Amino acid sequence: MARGSETRKRILDVAQDSVLAKGFDATSIEEIVASAEITKSGFFYHFRDKNALARALIERHIEVEDELFDDLLGRARELSDDPLQAALIGMKLLAELIEDMPGGHPGCIVATAVYQDRLFDRDVHEANRRAVLGWRRRFRAMFDEIAQAYPIHDEVDLDHLSDMVSSVIEGGIVMSRAIGEPRITAQQVMLLRSYIKMLFAPRIQ
Repeated sequence: MARGSETRKRILDVAQDSVLAKGFDATSIEEIVASAEITKSGFFYHFRDKNALARALIERHIEVEDELFDDLLGRARELSDDPLQAALIGMKLLAELIEDMPGGHPGCIVATAVYQDRLFDRDVHEANRRAVLGWRRRFRAMFDEIAQAYPIHDEVDLDHLSDMVSSVIEGGIVMSRAIGEPRITAQQVMLLRSYIKMLFAPRIQ
């Protein structure tokens, strides 16, 4: 990795840790500069301001999440060709991944930026919107495939169901951090898994 790329990554790593711990508003450029052991001009070489930093953090988060779900759902499809079973396996793998995180899930940059959206410009808002809609498209494709193979047992809009995946994960993170119980997020994912199973699985007459 080139030296400039290493510095940029170090800035993003330091900023992400601070933002997830206390939010964008309470994270100063001066703090990031000190923690990353760079000069202030070094920071501004990579990011013109906090908007540019926030956008880069969100874009990196999108890449990381895409890789994570590509891996989890890809492994699930290797274990089962059935779209419902693959989805259920994928949800179980996700819950196990979250449960194995030391201290629980660290949080979500996208959610943190939404909570403090007054700080940001249109480009940051659009990056956040792109992240959320990308998750919707991913899970909608998964549910469309399931719905082609299985009848759905309730009048459910599949876009809304797709959004529910993100809502459960993000809500689980908030609950987990609010009451200091790291396992809550994984438990919520498993409850969502049960709901998806009941929604699509054939019912015994």
